[in-house]
Amino acid sequence: MDLRSLRYFVAVAEERHFGRAAARLHMTQPPLSRAVRQLETDLGVLLLHRSPAGVTPTAAGAALYDEARALLEQAERARARVAAAAGAATLTIGTLADSAEQAGARLAAAFRRRHPGVRVRVREADFTDPTTGLRAGLVDVALTRAPFDDSGITTRLLRADPMGVVLRTDDPLARRETVRLSDLAGRRWFRLPEDTDPVWRAYWNASPPGGELRDGPVVRTVHECLQAVLWSGTVGLAPAAHTLPEGLTSVPLADMPPSRLVLAWNSADANPLVRSFGHIAAAVYRSAHGEPAL
Repeated sequence: MDLRSLRYFVAVAEERHFGRAAARLHMTQPPLSRAVRQLETDLGVLLLHRSPAGVTPTAAGAALYDEARALLEQAERARARVAAAAGAATLTIGTLADSAEQAGARLAAAFRRRHPGVRVRVREADFTDPTTGLRAGLVDVALTRAPFDDSGITTRLLRADPMGVVLRTDDPLARRETVRLSDLAGRRWFRLPEDTDPVWRAYWNASPPGGELRDGPVVRTVHECLQAVLWSGTVGLAPAAHTLPEGLTSVPLADMPPSRLVLAWNSADANPLVRSFGHIAAAVYRSAHGEPAL
């Protein structure tokens, strides 16, 4: 095993689809498929059940996924320590779901113009850690969505998006102009992993911290959530402006607070690049969406 093959496997396991994983990794599908097959050969076990609809991890694949995530995070932490020791000007940006998509190109161009010599690394996180690795020292700054446990973390609001409930287009509620949370009583909801930030989990499951989660599949990524809605009729939540695949629709939720897109960094971090990134991001989002960056 090497880190590259583990990174490939993690992407496929999270996306549940070779095509989506290849797009996420900015590569074509055939070499990705070959790399995962080679990993299975090296280990002597089947890691993924393959079907026309996508893939699901076997028991061995699920075990490798947990170990691979831990190894990749340790490798990132080592890389960050080495870069810091070398004194290289680097900035690692954590992203979550769609947090960087709307103004990503503008933000990257604006930052490069201001800091052409800075090396930028981007780390995409899953739902278990809405800080995208801030607390673990894996990233310098995060583009993410609140609310989450922000003790020791400073946040800057970039945009507030109305929330919607994600439904199949053939769902009776899909024809509504708006939906209230009470309309969803008795429905199966997606669940977040047990080690997920409790404040974040309470918001996305529309329940108080420590409240009981509705019975449904455990999801770690946006794609897993959307596929659970498509295949199982599970209730999902997403910002109303989120782009959805064919067969799904979003109906505005009338009684749920908006999802806050924020920039976050460790409060004790005095890195001037982090502050500069914050000012640039606020200006870019203000320009792109016509909203004040507070």
